[in-house]
Amino acid sequence: MAIELNEPALRHARSLVRDGKVVRDERDDWSEAAPSADDENEFIDREGWTQYSHWHLGIDRSENGETKKAYSFPFGDFRRVHRSGVISGESRAGQYEHIEIRDALKSLLELIDEG
Repeated sequence: MAIELNEPALRHARSLVRDGKVVRDERDDWSEAAPSADDENEFIDREGWTQYSHWHLGIDRSENGETKKAYSFPFGDFRRVHRSGVISGESRAGQYEHIEIRDALKSLLELIDEG
């Protein structure tokens, strides 16, 4: 498994934050805010895999791009960036030594906290 930074997703996240589409919640709120499997499936059916990928900062190009297994490190609810998702992802990326993703999430958190 070779998870790498999903650059289009990072651009998407930054754009959302700059547009004020952000929830400034706390880390522990992510368990409630994260989309459910049903929410994900509905989004994929409605918007497609490319749009789904734009909500995940991790991508594993060795996986089929039309499976959820290819995407990791979600940061929002398909409408807004959640500060809690960014914090949770940053912690998990650091834990599993995905340094580039961790650093991208850290910079995203700083952008959120500036606003």
